[in-house]
Parts: sequence; C-alpha cells; structure tokens
Amino acid sequence: MCVVCGCSNTGATPSDPNVAVHPTTGDLHFGAGAAKVSVPGMSQARAIKLETDVLGANNAIAAQNRAHFASHDVTAYNLVSSPGSGKTTLLCATIEALKQRHPGVAVAVIEGDQQTSFDADRIRATGAPAIQINTGKGCHLDAPMVAEAFSRLDLHATQHHAHDETHDDHSHDHDHGHAHGHRHGHAHDHDHAHSHSHTHTTPSILFIENVGNLVCPALWDLGEKAKVAILSVTEGEDKPLKYPDMFAAAQLMILNKIDLLPHLSFDVERCKAYARRINPGINILELSATTGQGMGAWLDWLLAKDQDHPSADALQARISQLEVELAQAKAQISAQPAKA
Repeated sequence: MCVVCGCSNTGATPSDPNVAVHPTTGDLHFGAGAAKVSVPGMSQARAIKLETDVLGANNAIAAQNRAHFASHDVTAYNLVSSPGSGKTTLLCATIEALKQRHPGVAVAVIEGDQQTSFDADRIRATGAPAIQINTGKGCHLDAPMVAEAFSRLDLHATQHHAHDETHDDHSHDHDHGHAHGHRHGHAHDHDHAHSHSHTHTTPSILFIENVGNLVCPALWDLGEKAKVAILSVTEGEDKPLKYPDMFAAAQLMILNKIDLLPHLSFDVERCKAYARRINPGINILELSATTGQGMGAWLDWLLAKDQDHPSADALQARISQLEVELAQAKAQISAQPAKA
C-alpha cells in the first residue's frame, strides 16, 4: 500500500523535475521551471504557449481600451491589492476629496469581485457612476470585461456628448481640410494628416478596482495608465517580497491605513526598501483614507500629466520573455531521450 499511496517516497528526489528542493530545509519551489508555474497534467512548454496566447489576445483588447480612453480624455488606473487592504474605502474618500478640491474632474469606477455588488453600491452612494463586474470563479479582471463595463458607464456617454458638442462648435468656425495647414480662428495654425481630434473635453478619471488578489492581476493589462498597488499596514511589510510580480508591475504603492501604525509593529522603511528591491522606480505614498492624511499627495499624483505609461511595454516584454522560454522548453523536450 505504501508504494501505491506514495508514503514510501522519502522526498529526496522530487517527482516533478521542474520542482526545486531546498537542500537544507526541504522547502519546495514549484515555480522553478521555464513556465514559472506548475499545472497538473500540463508540460512547461504547453503552459508557456497557453499563457502567451491568452495574454496576447488580452493585450490586443487592452490596446483598444487604451486608445478608447485617450479619445475621451479618460485616465484609467488599475487598483490592485489583497482583500481587505481598504481599496473601496480609499476610492470613496478619493471621490469626496476630488469633489471638494477638483470639482471639474469627472470620476467613474469599475468594480471587480467574484460575487455581490456591495462595493459598487458603496461607490454609487457617493454620487459617482459605477459598474460592478462579477467574475464568478475568475480571480482577476481582463481587458474585454473592462471594455464592456466602460461602454455602460455614464462617463462614456457624457464624454461622447461633450466631444460631439465641441466638434459642432468648431465646425462653424473653419473648414476641416486635411494634409495642409489652416486657420481655426485662433492665433495659430494646425496641420492635419487624415484625422481631426478635439481634446477640449472635461478631464476624467476611471478607477478600476480589481479583484482582491496579489497574484493573477499582475500580468493582465486592462488598458490602464498605471497599476496602483495598495498595501495596508495591517498586512505585514514583507508583502512586496512575497508577491514580487505585482509590485514589479505597479507604478505606485500606497501604504494605506497609516493611522493604525501606533498600534502595530509595521516597519514602514523596511517595507519601502523591500518594494524598491523589487521595483527600484516605484513611487510610494503613505495614506490614511480614514483621516485624510496623505490625500493631497495622492490627488496630485492622480492628476499629474507626466506619468509614464509602462503597462503595455511591460506586458510586451513579458510576452517576449515567454516566447524565449517556450523555445527553451521545446529544446529541452527535444533533447530528452524518447521513452520506450
């Protein structure tokens, strides 16, 4: 029976050659293979191919989302964290702060959870439009989900209306000639190739609150300008090292609930150092959604015009890396002797 059930296995040699075993402690690392993940019944080569295909398809929709957002002067932010970090509370406080300090900025929210509309209901109670996405057994949002939700938001319809009105106003002042310079009735000329774009709509922010999960959402581009990783000081300062992919993908880390620091043993500087070990360029803000401490710096960051847009580049780099790993895995398989 021991041979059948496997309890006679001493564990000296792992059954899966892609599992790394620590020589002293016996700890197991199932992400040591070329695919960086272990899936029962699936080879490393197949896992890499599947991830490459799925992310590539998602990336195409994300690029469309990014262009769609830009055409409506909408800046999208993807908020990611573990459950209970305070994302929704932060969003509610942010919406109220924007109303007071920047009333001209329109805000909308897409909420992601496996079930319920609790978070979207909380957002709608602030007066901001929100769409809830329930993912069922899914552990993250993807670009097609966001595209569908955005099309149903009041923000989308309002910006369409504003663009149409602006276009109509300008049409009375000048001809829309193309491929040559012409005067708009302003103090300068404009050259046009084949399209005419007006950017005089009200600036808007779209917050995408992802499913609470520090693993899966890291790789999925939704068309956002930036990923914002929210880390509550109640979670422990080692989170960036435990979940490196998420903090590597984020442009900003918010240390939330800092009003609780006097009651905790959380080491703020150590947490920052861990995050910068994973992502040297990450921005870090300390904030309390409850007291409002740090809210001004958060709003300034949201409204800054000179932020980088690394999401698409980072995802493309990951896809290129996967393609290399797939080729390496195939070469390893080809080099293995055929089984009799």
